[in-house]
Amino acid sequence: MADQMTTIVYLLLFLLNCRFTTSLSKSSISSGCAVVGCGVLGTSICKQFVKLPEFESQEVVGITKSNTRHEEILTEVGETDRFRVATTEDCVGKKYKNVVFCAPPSGFDDYPAAVEDCMKTVWAGPNEGGIFLFTSSGGIYGFGNDKQVVTENSPVADPSKNPRSARLINAEERVLGGGGACFRLAGLYSLTRGAHNFWLTSGKDVSGRADGIVNQLHYDDAARAVLAGLSAGSSVVNGEVFLISDGHPLTREKICESALKNKHFFGYELPKFLGTNEDPVGKIYDGSASNTALKWDPMYQSFDTFMASGES
Repeated sequence: MADQMTTIVYLLLFLLNCRFTTSLSKSSISSGCAVVGCGVLGTSICKQFVKLPEFESQEVVGITKSNTRHEEILTEVGETDRFRVATTEDCVGKKYKNVVFCAPPSGFDDYPAAVEDCMKTVWAGPNEGGIFLFTSSGGIYGFGNDKQVVTENSPVADPSKNPRSARLINAEERVLGGGGACFRLAGLYSLTRGAHNFWLTSGKDVSGRADGIVNQLHYDDAARAVLAGLSAGSSVVNGEVFLISDGHPLTREKICESALKNKHFFGYELPKFLGTNEDPVGKIYDGSASNTALKWDPMYQSFDTFMASGES
């Protein structure tokens, strides 16, 4: 009888220890969100995150390589105890239920490896019920001819023939293989950022054809799409590819004409377009399936709408 009681006591102690150990393991994982790469897009994600009621119980941390822009980022997001900004070194050993990776390829020698490392070291993993969301680019489809329509399921460019796209294509493969999600974004813009700004202010001729098609998306709308993905949950997002644009592609010439409607570009003139009929016209994004799945629509219906609104 005594032996039986001893066995029961040891069993109870073992179970309690397992429960305590599991509790400690869980406590090292933040239920909030980490945004890796806090540039224009990452900052907008953080800024909108803290304002949305569905995330009111969660913290968001913006992770950067250095602290050079920390004060600027904090000012942009606004004062709140639910947001902080940290360097990569500050976050060693910490994991987050949800992770958004939106750092550009330019900051890494081996971009796919950096994305994969983030999945392994910053994300708590799919078993925790969270999301790893990688912001990719629609540019991975390559050049489109004759206004070719592409969707989430369209084939991407051959990475061996497109070195620039290869980094994103290879990064996407690692994300999807690890249970994450890829958001292929159209050309991002704000009032002072985007192709239009360079075309109008550089004083240089534009190499593409005037009637070449460009798909666009405002930075804040891109951030809203990312947050819609986090709201939709892992069952909707993880392992999937989404194509995000405003659904109103414009020609290069029309983009410049629309920008000139805004007082910010007063005094500038249409540039000269050097492209010929031999150059590709471009492709048209159809992200309607993504919009439906995410229950998302752009706030700025088109680049022209934004520029005509006079917003900054």
